[in-house]
Amino acid sequence: MPPKNKTPIKAKDNKSGVGGKGKAVSSSNKKDKDDAASASSGKQLKPATAISSRHILCEKHSKKEEALTKLREGAKFDDVAKEFSEDKARQGGSLGWKTRGALDAAFEKAAYDLEPSTTATPKFVEVKTAHGYHIIMVEARR
Repeated sequence: MPPKNKTPIKAKDNKSGVGGKGKAVSSSNKKDKDDAASASSGKQLKPATAISSRHILCEKHSKKEEALTKLREGAKFDDVAKEFSEDKARQGGSLGWKTRGALDAAFEKAAYDLEPSTTATPKFVEVKTAHGYHIIMVEARR
């Protein structure tokens, strides 16, 4: 029971992360949200400001499907890019390091959501843009 003429101190919802007398408040809500995001998407990727990527660009859907078949059969990504890609990235499909905003929006979204891999065992995604059909792999993120 509080002393007479004194009102009890009520806990406030403190969103700044600092409690009374300079003590930090644990932010279990943020951790719970992060855990939920990780659980729903499997492995959560760290945010990146730049990616090193490779792609295979094909104007025709049928040519893209041929390239996909080769990749699924175990061919190296850079070898398939040299054979099938129809742009200047024919040197193994390398686009080098690209920062956010430097690529086509659909290409960028797909690439930044992709987990890094190697050309020998690529993890890739397909996307269609105004330039054609792309098969994208990411080598590194920073």
